[in-house]
Amino acid sequence: MLIARTLPDLRAACAALRAQRGSLALVPTMGALHEGHKTLVRTAVASGAATVTSIFVNPLQFGASEDLSRYPRDEEGDLAKLRECGCDLVWMPDVATMYPPDDTTTITVEGPAGRWEGDARPGHFRGVATVCCKLFGQVRPDRAYFGEKDWQQLQVIKRMVADLLLPLEIIGVETVRESDDLALSSRNRFLTPDERGLAPTLPQGLRAAIATLKDGRDAEPVLAAIRAHLTQTGFEVDYFALVDGPSLAPIPAARPGARLITAAKLGSVRLLDNMGLR
Repeated sequence: MLIARTLPDLRAACAALRAQRGSLALVPTMGALHEGHKTLVRTAVASGAATVTSIFVNPLQFGASEDLSRYPRDEEGDLAKLRECGCDLVWMPDVATMYPPDDTTTITVEGPAGRWEGDARPGHFRGVATVCCKLFGQVRPDRAYFGEKDWQQLQVIKRMVADLLLPLEIIGVETVRESDDLALSSRNRFLTPDERGLAPTLPQGLRAAIATLKDGRDAEPVLAAIRAHLTQTGFEVDYFALVDGPSLAPIPAARPGARLITAAKLGSVRLLDNMGLR
């Protein structure tokens, strides 16, 4: 497995891999890799493309009230996991490489970025879109893989790629879950034992809503009842909503392409999850 920390090294490695394998796949990450990230890498490797994984904790997507320094980091462990998964190249730039001091351009996506996490974390998707566009320009992948756990982020990246006519395919990979249904996240390690025991209540609420909304009934009373239950259980609920999957616009009842999305804080940890209504 190759490791690149400078742009010249990255470009040389990508050119060699493309010559050998014909295509490149990119898995963007912020490190602290878990089984969800490993699933993305394995999926990319299985496609037959030379697989590049980026590790970069992106300061531009952290708000003023969010602790960038608290984000977990484990370079040695991450590299071991990537070797195990068959990754070909790891791109590990520093902040100065990604954001030179004379940079003046960022990317703002409207549409799917306009609600939910966009409201809760102002500027977050500007940071996500900007860093992903830079990564796409640096690696020049044929496709890039993102987890469906961050559903809104996935739709924002798809919209940016479509609107800017970027020559790559964005592929979503199903959320990987613990045995008790909690969506895997790097932040789960910050849950106390008691909070970890309560955390599966969030996906349970999503599944309860799916079971109830399948008959096309009005969504809001169902969602309000689940929000109230989560609050009583100890969650601080930012949102628990039924939306159109691609646009993230709220909808009043289940329909094809609908998605349930939620974000809720448990102790110091903000948990995100979502599920489709099939």
